[in-house]
Amino acid sequence: MTNDPASHGLIQWHGTTIIGVRRGSKTVIAGDGQVSMGNTVMKPNARKVRRIGDGSVVTGFAGATADAFTLFERLEKKLEQHSGQLMRAAVELAKDWRTDKYLRNLEALMIVADADTLLVLTGNGDVLEPMGEIAAIGSGGNFALAAARAIADYESDAEVIARKAMAVAADICVFTNGNLTVETV
Repeated sequence: MTNDPASHGLIQWHGTTIIGVRRGSKTVIAGDGQVSMGNTVMKPNARKVRRIGDGSVVTGFAGATADAFTLFERLEKKLEQHSGQLMRAAVELAKDWRTDKYLRNLEALMIVADADTLLVLTGNGDVLEPMGEIAAIGSGGNFALAAARAIADYESDAEVIARKAMAVAADICVFTNGNLTVETV
């Protein structure tokens, strides 16, 4: 018997590195564009970072695309319900994500940011404010996080930190490429 997931009827999608970096009044979220299935690159230019709501919130996702779009839509609704207050909307989404029978099966992580806040949201109900105002998720997330932390004391521009960290992740993680989407708030 083979260990190939496809031979067992399971398709495993891998990929994605998303990083969020906040410096001063500038927050950047960057994500790579690679979508892989097993050891095959299915798409090199997916857009995993996007603006939602009125454009004042940026989010990046790691995980199943359909699940991420469901979460984007839910977060947009929560932002509308809570007058654009990202922290409140994120907490309400996390509650739903953890307790709702449908949502709790979604497989994704999100980094979300507005002008004042940088957060990581998980399906476990976590709303995390990252240490040092740097967060990373996905298969190459730990590589990007380590790189960003290493240069954060020497570089003050959030976009430069994010781009350099993503380059390191793309060089190390086979499920990450250098085709970036970068959004700033």
